[in-house]
Amino acid sequence: MLAYIPWNVDPEIFRVGPLAVRYYGLMWALAFYLGYVVFNKFVKKEGLKEGFLDSLTVYMVVGTVIGARLGHCLFYEPEYYLSHPLEILKIWQGGLASHGAAIGILLALILFVRQSGKTYLWTLDRVVIVVALGGSFIRLGNLMNSEIYGYFTSLPWGFIYVRDGQTDPRHPTQIYEALSYLILFFGLLNYYRKNYKTMKEGTIFGVFLI
Repeated sequence: MLAYIPWNVDPEIFRVGPLAVRYYGLMWALAFYLGYVVFNKFVKKEGLKEGFLDSLTVYMVVGTVIGARLGHCLFYEPEYYLSHPLEILKIWQGGLASHGAAIGILLALILFVRQSGKTYLWTLDRVVIVVALGGSFIRLGNLMNSEIYGYFTSLPWGFIYVRDGQTDPRHPTQIYEALSYLILFFGLLNYYRKNYKTMKEGTIFGVFLI
């Protein structure tokens, strides 16, 4: 039985000239797509007006991408990006932060609710369900990038991240978090299905934060 798992996955799926398709980008795309599919079920269940989801999707995508990019640039390398502001626009070169995306989403939804006819907490209760699902895919993208791994471990499922120059097993925290988000998604979705007509606004959002 192996005492560790060697992890040496190429983060690029394929490359055509200067354009590379990466697992991380694919995971983000899947997060948006499946989030749309799930939220569309909310729209049909609650009889929301036509165009509601399309408008929400635009706000979510713009808020997520801008927030994630600025989060990476300003949280991790502010000196470089403030000195080279045009580099911030080169999103195809990589660099997205999920906590920046969270801030971007919260700000974008403030703008969205002004024309949606719904309250901020009502919207957040439903958005965080699909955010939990998306978070699971994004953490799997981190795994494919061999990044944000955990402390050293002697457990048999420890990963050695070969591409990052590691030689000792570490906790695959990306998998831990991806599974946690997935459990959270199904738990919140189940609660929504049973209580969406009667639940107090902010309940699902509060559980998500906890």
